[in-house]
Order: sequence, then structure tokens, then C-alpha cells
Amino acid sequence: MTSKQTKFLLNETDLPKQWYNITAEVPEIATPMLNPQTLEPVTPDFLSVLFPMELIMQEVSSDRYIDIPEEVREAYKLYRPTPLIRARRLEKALGTPAHIYFKHEGVSPTGSHKPNTAIAQAYYNKISGTKALTTETGAGQWGSALAMACNIFDMPLEVYMVKVSYQQKPYRRVLMQTYGADVYASPTNRTNFGRALLDENPDNPGSLGIAISEAVEVAATSGGAKKYSLGSVLNSVLTHQSVIGEEALMQMDMAGEYPDVVIGCVGGGSNFAGIAYPFLRENLRNGKTTRLLAVEPSATPSLTKGVYTFDFGDSAKMAPVAKMYTLGHGFVPAPIHAGGLRYHGMAPSVCALYDAGHIEAVAVSQLATFEAAVLFTRTEGIIPAPETAHAIRAAIDEALDAKEKGEERVIVFNLSGHGHFDLAAYEAYMAGGLQDYAYPEEKVEAALKDLPMVPMAAGTD
Repeated sequence: MTSKQTKFLLNETDLPKQWYNITAEVPEIATPMLNPQTLEPVTPDFLSVLFPMELIMQEVSSDRYIDIPEEVREAYKLYRPTPLIRARRLEKALGTPAHIYFKHEGVSPTGSHKPNTAIAQAYYNKISGTKALTTETGAGQWGSALAMACNIFDMPLEVYMVKVSYQQKPYRRVLMQTYGADVYASPTNRTNFGRALLDENPDNPGSLGIAISEAVEVAATSGGAKKYSLGSVLNSVLTHQSVIGEEALMQMDMAGEYPDVVIGCVGGGSNFAGIAYPFLRENLRNGKTTRLLAVEPSATPSLTKGVYTFDFGDSAKMAPVAKMYTLGHGFVPAPIHAGGLRYHGMAPSVCALYDAGHIEAVAVSQLATFEAAVLFTRTEGIIPAPETAHAIRAAIDEALDAKEKGEERVIVFNLSGHGHFDLAAYEAYMAGGLQDYAYPEEKVEAALKDLPMVPMAAGTD
């Protein structure tokens, strides 16, 4: 029976004790990462320059479940379990027979889902003896989360923030600095790669690929003093995020319903995977038929318009090469306000599952996402980040489709972060100062000409 409640809350005792690893369910999605110099499968020795061994072992693990350390679970209790909320006022505004639920990850101290992996990565680095971490961030959600996590485990952090976001979202920078992190607008003059880019174009707006390159360069040239931390894309990161979906399964049981569709925005893939992968397990193991919908910006449509092939994970060709849907590692996206989605590629597991037909994908435009975000704010009272507004747009479209067809439909989406630091974007939208960006076909074609020539033995089709 459907519950009449609006908010579904779990207790601390319900906090998951294990992360879920999708590669154990679908082992064929575990394509090898390649050394960017040799284009041969990476070795633990190569990865150990950047990551602690415990995270490397999780990256290649075939275990279905991985125990969450008690120290991590204790830190999770700062904000987990997070609520599942039925968006009744949004349903009424749309006049839809659909039931819409959202998992509210914006209740974390930094306002997004990112602490789920930041806390885990900081913990594993701390116990392995890492002295300091480097990372990149787009909109600042990941940088904020890792800054908090490094503060919890008493570890210095350098953050390379995409310049356009550094300028658009100054309070994200202030938040990171308040936690104790050092934050730099990328590209910077602190790295060889950054200096080269600034010599070519002093006004380079930056990209996630560029910021990754700078953070990787700093870690790789530190002589072991610093390690690198990544907030999305990697299997281990997506595994850490599975607490979202595991909680949502329990909460949907409390609601007396089961989703017909589960939705998340995608840039690197972590928040989508976090909510969707446990439901995919139920599809594969228990005969459920939930549709899993990944939503990306039309300005950076890697899944819907990219090429499925091996590509570098960063612009400087320093990070491992992975098989993914890509727009080309040299592609610099338009300066949309959803900075966390401005990545040229996508998590390899998300890409493999999309290629195999286990998940669906759609691209939506900037203006349509803000229209949806404003409606959501005015009905549910929560102002969402521009990134998660993509998921809201798709959820509204699903609800309107159900209305048109006269169908009952249960829709669940991941509200991956609040928009309190994105008010300049909302101001620009309401003043008519935002624009849509067409798919930059010529720029993508140019970027795709520089793909790595991976030999068949390394794992190409």
C-alpha cells in the first residue's frame, strides 16, 4: 500500500555497512585502464604514484560487496542516512498521475553527494601514510567535500578549480578555504601544463580535463609526498556512492512503492551510479524492470553524441586511458553553469552499461534545466544545484509524459546537491542572461582526431 507520508527517514542503525560493486554483477564492464605512455594495461605500481593501495584494490575488485570501515561510517553519520522525499507539491503543479520522489543528498555538510567518496578516500590515504592530497573541481562540490574530509582526517589539500567556475562560484572557493584547503584557478602557473596553456591563451576558461592534468602533475612530481584524489569516473568512487541507492531501496519499501524509472544527472557518473546501480542489481538479480536514465547537458553530450572508444582521462595525457564515450580529451566545453558536468568523457562502467543497453541517456539544454529548477524551488522549497537540475528536468518530462498517456508512474531522482552557492546563475537566468549552447560538432570532430592509438592487445574491440 502506498504510504501517505511525504518524508521517509532511516535511522543511523540503517546506515549501510557495505558498498555495492556493480562490476561483480556485470564483469564484462571492467575494461582495463591503460598507461598513458605505453597504452598497455596499468600496473599497481603505476597507479600507486597517484593512489593508495587500498583504493587500487577496490578499483579492480570483483567482490560484490566491500565493507565500509567503521571510521568512515562514523563520519557518514554527520549527514547519513539522507531523506527520501515525495514531491507532492510538484506533482500537483504538473497535474500528473505520476508519483515523484527525490533522494536529498544536499543535506550533507557541503551540500552534495560528494562526501560519500571524499570521506572514504581521505580515510584510506590517511591510514596508508599519505601526507597531502591534490584534486580538481568543477563547480566546487567535489573540492568542498574533499576539503571537509581532509579536515576530518587532518590532511593538507590542494584544489585546482576550473577557472570559469572559480570566477562564477567564489563562495565555493571560500568554503574550501574555510575547511583549510588551498584553492587555485585552473589553468595556473603552478604546473608545466598550466603554464603552457596560459602561454597559448591567457584567458583560457579551463575545463575538468585541464584541472585533472594539473592536479595529477603535482601529485606525480611530488616524489611520493602527495597523492591524487578523484571525485568521479573511477569504479571505486562509484562504488562508494552506492550508499545512496541502498538507502533508497529501503525507503521505497517504506513508501510502499517501487520505481518505474530512476534518474540522475551525469558528468563523470558518480551520483547517477550511486542511486542507479543498486536498482540495476535488482533488475539483473531479481527480475525488476526499472528504467535507469542518465541526464547530461546538451553542451557536453558525451553519452548521447560522443564516440565509444579509449581516450585520455585528462587534457595533458597524464591520467590513465579508459574506454568511454568521449568528446575528445582536448575538448573545452561551453561555460555552462553546471560546472560539475563539463567533462569530455564519462565513467567507464556507466559507458559500458549504456553501450549494453542496461541504462538510457538523454541530453537537455541549459535554459530548460533552469526552468525546471525554478519550478522545483517554487513547489518543493529547495533550490537545486544546476547539475542536479538536469535530473529534475528529466523527472518533470517523465511526469508530463505519464500525464499525457494517462499512466501511473513512480519516478525517483537523485537531488545530488543544493544550489545555495549558485544564486548568481539563477540571477542570470531570471534576468534573461543565460543562453543555450548548440552541440559544437566541429570542435568535437577536431578533438577526436587526437585519440590514442590503442593496440588490439590492450583491449580494443
